[in-house]
Amino acid sequence: MPDNDTLLPHVPESRAVPKKRTRLSLVWFIPIVAALLGVWVAVTRILAEGPKITIVFRSAEGLEAGKTKINYNGVEVGLITTIRLSDDHQRVITTAQMEPKTEGFFVEDTKFWVVRPRISGATVSGLGTLISGAYVAMEIGRAREHRRDFVALDTPPVITGDIPGRFFMLKTPDLGSLDTGTPVFFRRLQVGQVASYEFEKDGQLLNVKVFVRAPYDQYVTPNTRFWHASGIDVSLSANGLNVQTQSVLSVLVGGIAFETPATGPALPPAEADTVFTLFNNRTDAFRLSARAPQTFVLVFKQSVRGLTPGAPVEFRGIPVGEVLDISAQIDAKTFEFSAPVTISLDAQRFGVKIVDMQPGADFATVRRQMFDSLIAHGVRAQLRSGSLLTGAMLVAIDFFPDAAPATVDWSQTPVQLPTVPGALEGIEASVANIVKKLDQVPFKEIGGDLHVALAELNQTLLSGHRTLDNADKLIEPNSVLGTELGNTLQEVSRAARALRVLADYLERHPEALIRGKTGEAK
Repeated sequence: MPDNDTLLPHVPESRAVPKKRTRLSLVWFIPIVAALLGVWVAVTRILAEGPKITIVFRSAEGLEAGKTKINYNGVEVGLITTIRLSDDHQRVITTAQMEPKTEGFFVEDTKFWVVRPRISGATVSGLGTLISGAYVAMEIGRAREHRRDFVALDTPPVITGDIPGRFFMLKTPDLGSLDTGTPVFFRRLQVGQVASYEFEKDGQLLNVKVFVRAPYDQYVTPNTRFWHASGIDVSLSANGLNVQTQSVLSVLVGGIAFETPATGPALPPAEADTVFTLFNNRTDAFRLSARAPQTFVLVFKQSVRGLTPGAPVEFRGIPVGEVLDISAQIDAKTFEFSAPVTISLDAQRFGVKIVDMQPGADFATVRRQMFDSLIAHGVRAQLRSGSLLTGAMLVAIDFFPDAAPATVDWSQTPVQLPTVPGALEGIEASVANIVKKLDQVPFKEIGGDLHVALAELNQTLLSGHRTLDNADKLIEPNSVLGTELGNTLQEVSRAARALRVLADYLERHPEALIRGKTGEAK
């Protein structure tokens, strides 16, 4: 067993020596180059594809992933790649791959819509899609804020691109035959069209947005009047039958016309989005608006058939107001029927000139005095026929000197004005009065007296008949009186003949009146 204390021989200390690296093998060069090329191709492709955007549609009708194109001014700028339903299943969400260099197209007010065959008003569009299929059109906005998600329009905009002109807003209670694309006329020339329409929040009025092309938009001033130009306006006046229409197109699809009154100050063109009232017709558009309207009530105790709200109120043929409302009431005591008619009356249209009006005088007081004076002189309201063809009625205010005295109670609200029966009702009252008087005539007593008189007349006629019979007996041919009468007539005939001979002789010999007949003794 060796001794542990025996010293071992000295062994040198070992250390790690790094292995000498060898050069890269050519085998690894090819995959590295291929990877670099793949990365370069991927980056190039991403940069060349253009942006991706999201468009939300109400329906996917006509859309097809990988086939439906996005066009701008007829140029393909994108493609619908995916189509899916929204989480609530109410909308369709599509993803579109756009062409390169289109990043500036997608701003806050950029619009998208589906182009299909469509007839709107007088405009027919999208007929090319019958062959090529539907596509998505876009209009680049002017905002500065960029975005990548959009909601498509349900209907295509009527006005697209940078067409010069201006938009105006028209307010109307009834849309009539108007629709998107309905033409707008100026002097029977089509100068624009309806762009859109929508209800106001309270649902009382419609806002109709119209576009008027340049240079015709300069003829729209703050005083311009717009009206419905649909159909044919036929009127019968003292000048004969008058038929007005804008064009055959307006008769078929409707239309809007505008015109500026020739009278009045010249005004500059109206600003864009100026609000106007859309009237029913040209007559209403150019009718003077009431300057100081006041509400009155008229109580008629007759039929008001043919009278409707909006019917005119005329003073000797001059429009001074209109009918607002018609109602009915029955007196609980007498059970008498009457029809209260509420009217709007413009006192200034009566043409009464107020002279020497004191400064600071109350115009309402002066107006009351005017009405009191008119009513004291026999002014009354009456129902009259406005058209024999339609049976329409109107309220006429005129002078009736024979009307019963009346006064106005200004404490009422609204104030009641006195009325008189209509002309037809007056005739009916007169006929009823005549019938009443005829009922008071004693026809039975008159018939008895007439029967007695006829009996007496019969006796008189019998006596005359007997007298004539006696006369016939006296002048019959074989009677003595007849012979003597014949002899007398012969003598009268001979005397008449002698007088005629004497007259002829004196005509030939007038000197015989002095000398006598020739051959007689002197």
